[in-house]
Amino acid sequence: MQYVKLRNHVEMPQEGFGVFQVPEQACEEVVYQAIQTGYRLIDTASSYQNEEAVGRAIQRAVSEDLVRREELFITTKAYIQEMGYENLKEAFARSMDKLGLDYLDLYLIHMPLGDYYGAWRGMEELYQEKKIRAIGVCNFDAARLMDLCYNVKIKPMVDQIERHPHFQRAEDLAVMRRLGVQPQGWAPFAEGLKGMFTEPVLQEIAAKHQKTTAQVILRWNIQQGIVIIPKSVHRERMEENLAIWDFALDEEDMGRISGLDKHCPSMLDCGKPSEIDRLYDYLENPVLTSL
Repeated sequence: MQYVKLRNHVEMPQEGFGVFQVPEQACEEVVYQAIQTGYRLIDTASSYQNEEAVGRAIQRAVSEDLVRREELFITTKAYIQEMGYENLKEAFARSMDKLGLDYLDLYLIHMPLGDYYGAWRGMEELYQEKKIRAIGVCNFDAARLMDLCYNVKIKPMVDQIERHPHFQRAEDLAVMRRLGVQPQGWAPFAEGLKGMFTEPVLQEIAAKHQKTTAQVILRWNIQQGIVIIPKSVHRERMEENLAIWDFALDEEDMGRISGLDKHCPSMLDCGKPSEIDRLYDYLENPVLTSL
C-alpha cells in the first residue's frame, strides 16, 4: 500500500474502502472483512446511515489485535441538513458517538450546498482542537473549490469527487494541484454505467497485464496520484481491488485510457437543477444511487 501526504503532512492511504449503499445489517461484517483483507482507509458518511456498523467493525478489529486504531484512517461526512456552524458541531458529535471514536482522521463536507461556509468555520475549529486530523470537501468542482479556498483560513486538504475513465476531470485536477488539495475519487468504476467494464480499450489493457478491467481502472487512478475508495461486499472482490500494487500501466496504456473521457458525469451532476432537487429530496426520502 502506498500513502499520499496531505498539505498538513498527514499521511493518507492511497487506496481505501467505501461503504455507500452497504446496508446497516451487513456493514459491520463487510468492514471487518475489509480490514482483515488489508484496507486501512474506511470511508463512510452520516447520510449512508451505517456509521454505527462501521464503528462496531473498527472496535472489533482493534479489540482482536487485528489492527491498531492509529493504523486506520477513518473518514465521515456531513450532509446538507448538517451545514451551518452549530449544525456542523452537532453533526460531528453525533458521528463520533456512532463511530465510537475519540478522533477522526478526515471530515468532509458532503455536498457544495447549504451553508457550507458556516459549516467550514466549525470544521476549522474542530481541526484546531485536534479532534480531526484533516478536513476537506466532496463534489466541489474547480470553481467552487477555488472560491472556498480564497475565503477561508484553512484550505481543504482533500476534495472527493466522481472520477473514472468516462469522467476524467483534467481541469478540476489541475486546480487541486495548484491549490495543494489532494484529489480522492469516488465511484472509480461508475458502478459499471455506460459500459465501463466492457470498454474494449480497458479489456485489452487488462489482458496485456493479466489483470482485470477493475484493476486497470484503479491502477490508472493511483498512477495519477488519486486516492481511491472502491466498494464491494464480496471478499474476493475486496482482495482483487487491493491487488494493484504489483504492476504498472505504461505511457501507451495511459494515453489510450485518456481517450475514453466523455467529459460528463455518470453518477452525479451538481450543476443540474434536477439533481439539486434530488439531493434535497434525499433528506425526506433517503434512496439515492449516488452520494
